[in-house]
Order: sequence, then structure tokens, then C-alpha cells
Amino acid sequence: MERVAKLSTEKAVVIFTASNCPMCHTVVSLFSDLGVGAAVHELDRDPLHGRDMERDLARHLGRSPPVPAVFIAGKLVGSTDRVMSLHLAGKLVPMLKAAGAIWL
Repeated sequence: MERVAKLSTEKAVVIFTASNCPMCHTVVSLFSDLGVGAAVHELDRDPLHGRDMERDLARHLGRSPPVPAVFIAGKLVGSTDRVMSLHLAGKLVPMLKAAGAIWL
């Protein structure tokens, strides 16, 4: 989890994904549409650390597959269901503003 923890703080929003995951694409698109320049890490395209990070995230989240996994301000928010729930409740944008991911 050390590598995930380090990467999760490199930008205000960090998303761990898989290149063939439609829900990952949906979450990345949502953040992009909101004007967020998220750091996106496709675990299946990282031959050195991808599998280890995927296992660590699965253990931490308690589910497999562990992607998408969204971090805001270095804190794990969750996956698609949590992100969409926050967005529909009007809580995602304030979180992004507080993290400095968006300014409007």
C-alpha cells in the first residue's frame, strides 16, 4: 500500500483504473467533465507495480476488482458507486473545491 499511498497524493484527484474497465472510463470522464485534471494510473499497464497495487487496493477496499479507486486530497473516496452518490447528492463538487481540484 506504500506505493498507492505515495501516488494518491501526487495530485488533488488520483484515480486508479484498468484500461478495459467501462466503469473506470465513466469515472474518469465525470472528473474530466467537471474540469478536474486527475492523475490516472492504469494498473494493467504498469508491468512493474500494477499487480501489487491492484492487490493492495483490493485488500484495502475489501473487493475485487478494486478499480476504479478514487482518491481526493490523498484520501480514499471509493469506487464508482460512492463517487456517483456524492455527485448526485451535490457533495462531490464541494469536496473537489476544498481539495483545490477545481476553482469555480
